[in-house]
Amino acid sequence: FICNIYLVLNIWLISSWTFFLSTGSHSLTYFLTAVSGDIDFPEFSIVGLKVVPKTVWMKQKEGADYWDTQTLLAAGTQHAFRNNNQVTKDWFNRSTCMNTFINIHRTQSQNTEMYGCEWDDQTGKTNGFRREGYDGEDFMSLDLKEMRWTSPAVWRKQASLRMTEMTTALFEWLKKYLQYGKNRLQRTVSPQVSLLQKSSSSSVTCHATGFYPSGVTISWMRNGQDHDEDVDLSELLPNKDGTFQKMSTITVTPDEWKKNKFSCVVEHQGKTKTANEIRTNNADSAPIGIIVGVVVVAVVLLMVIEIR
Repeated sequence: FICNIYLVLNIWLISSWTFFLSTGSHSLTYFLTAVSGDIDFPEFSIVGLKVVPKTVWMKQKEGADYWDTQTLLAAGTQHAFRNNNQVTKDWFNRSTCMNTFINIHRTQSQNTEMYGCEWDDQTGKTNGFRREGYDGEDFMSLDLKEMRWTSPAVWRKQASLRMTEMTTALFEWLKKYLQYGKNRLQRTVSPQVSLLQKSSSSSVTCHATGFYPSGVTISWMRNGQDHDEDVDLSELLPNKDGTFQKMSTITVTPDEWKKNKFSCVVEHQGKTKTANEIRTNNADSAPIGIIVGVVVVAVVLLMVIEIR
């Protein structure tokens, strides 16, 4: 049996674009995984179980003792996962309707767990969540409002304990970490907006990049009216510096673009940016100024030659 625990601390700011301040909902999430069965690993491995800070502001605020304590907590979770994995397998083995499932997965199994909390620093609203998985499938989840598990009764006794954990320790950690990284996590950086086109006949892309927090909306206007036909919105993507980028592409013919006034509108943290001039990579249309300059130089040279 092997239990590898991947303890990942993710702290991010998720602010809706409707907010006028760089505040909103904050989340703290832990991901853990246990694996058992016929696999070529030692019974216990410390690799991946050492909790280390990944940001400068976390390194500055907490000393080595704090991270050693977190590492011990992660290592202790291994034993709990070993028991949980065995209980889960025993439960499946007692379920006659799951015989086929057990025959497939009896040699190796994987138990996953995700739990965390959410806190809105404007309204003070809090919420906790806990979900369990087994062999890549959803197994059960904890409903904190109803105080019950959605699966076997054997797990329901833990609901009150988990509720206490999620409404005390996790929220305290979340608020403390947010205070540590306040200057970075609660900053506001406006997006840079550009219209891009590969050629005169290709679609036009509105590219917003370098913004933080992540909440942003991109829309198109046609002759001053909202336009949502033939528009493709991309997923939010992270940049290397911790900011984000997003794109919206509109498909129009060159003639339609010339006869109408299209513009891209980007809203972020209560501010609006508009772009309507295309920055194109098309070699045929881009260097107009250069061509005019060459013609002028040629005329000047011709005049000099005639004078001489």
